Amino acid sequence: MTLIAAGLPVAATHAQEAKTKAKAGAKASAKATITKAEVLAAQQAWCDALVAIGKASETGGDPKALAEKVLSEAYDYDKGQVFFKPTLAYGANTFRPTKEGALAYFVGGNPKFPEDKGFALKPWVKARFDNLGEGNEDGIQIHGDIAITMGNVWVTDKEGKETMVDKTFVFKKGADGKLRLIVHKSALPYSPEKK
Repeated sequence: MTLIAAGLPVAATHAQEAKTKAKAGAKASAKATITKAEVLAAQQAWCDALVAIGKASETGGDPKALAEKVLSEAYDYDKGQVFFKPTLAYGANTFRPTKEGALAYFVGGNPKFPEDKGFALKPWVKARFDNLGEGNEDGIQIHGDIAITMGNVWVTDKEGKETMVDKTFVFKKGADGKLRLIVHKSALPYSPEKK
């Protein structure tokens, strides 16, 4: 059966399809769009939280409780799925798709993750980030309610030693308007052996 035989003019059908697609597109663009300012604020909040967890450990606070709060506020473990590859994770526990695994990485103390000593408990006294290298914010891609960043995080220990880590973050804006990590890939930079 053709559209004309069904009594529907072809041009009118195409116009209706275009209207339907336009409405769907308008709804999609009405989704919560992330701004660069929100992404930069979320990255800074992550750096600040890493330092705060270590400080809580040093000052008699409860670093585990703080880390659990950070994982709920900064990561999407409670509402969705997270792909997390920590900097110093390896072997069977290289990837941390569960909140329990992420918590073990940051504060240690979980027998299921015996290699974890607590990355955030170093403690780090300072953390800063940059996207795609020093002074370049172009390492941010925004796609509606998803933002992707790539660059470096520098963490400084109590002795003043700074370590650079390569980072890729993917944030998703939730129904509550908050950005949460759905992907966190971290690695030490590759450094070929000198001969």
